[in-house]
Amino acid sequence: MINKRINIFTGHFGSGKTEVAVNYALQLRKSDKKTAIVDFDIVNPFFRTTDAKEKLESKDIRVIIPMYANTNVDVPALPPEINALFEVKEYNVVFDVGGDDLGAKALARYSEDINTNGYDMYFVINSKRPMTDTFQKTKQMLFEIEQASGLKITKLVNNTNLLQDTTLEIILEGHKMIEKLSLELGIPIGFISGFGQFVSKAGDMHKNDVLHMEKSIKLPWD
Repeated sequence: MINKRINIFTGHFGSGKTEVAVNYALQLRKSDKKTAIVDFDIVNPFFRTTDAKEKLESKDIRVIIPMYANTNVDVPALPPEINALFEVKEYNVVFDVGGDDLGAKALARYSEDINTNGYDMYFVINSKRPMTDTFQKTKQMLFEIEQASGLKITKLVNNTNLLQDTTLEIILEGHKMIEKLSLELGIPIGFISGFGQFVSKAGDMHKNDVLHMEKSIKLPWD
């Protein structure tokens, strides 16, 4: 599942990409890889970086956040530490990118460095969210993110869920649409992510890797 040094997570707001990115970073660290995670969400003041920061740092994961993350100030201030991650190659890096194409625009300024280092860019899909609940909507969003970032999506992630109401059937329903997208665009499915036993069953049924997640990010209404 883990192949590249640079790992970028994109997706529609509400897709669960932040939870996926945080848990992916934790999995990297479990593999004894020196790990850094970058909060690249400079347009969403509700990104709850601090909810996961303590947990990540307790696992010796370096956390880099914009100056105004987790506030109501919308200023695209990206810390200079990001440049160092491309130059000093000791870290495996996870980028949690702001939702949709608007958030992906911030990646464009680093596209040359990202291409030089080699990367995987994961498109996290929850087919139960309004903007990715059909094949056409999901495909259109994927193209918009690629255009905005100047980078290609290399892997798809099935993160289909209805929180505590998630069933195996819900995950499999989402997977059917994502498999169609994978086949049409030639983009492989990287893994299925989620909580509980149903994720393992879905992975076994479709012979896909699975990212078992622990809850790290609080929802705004929690």
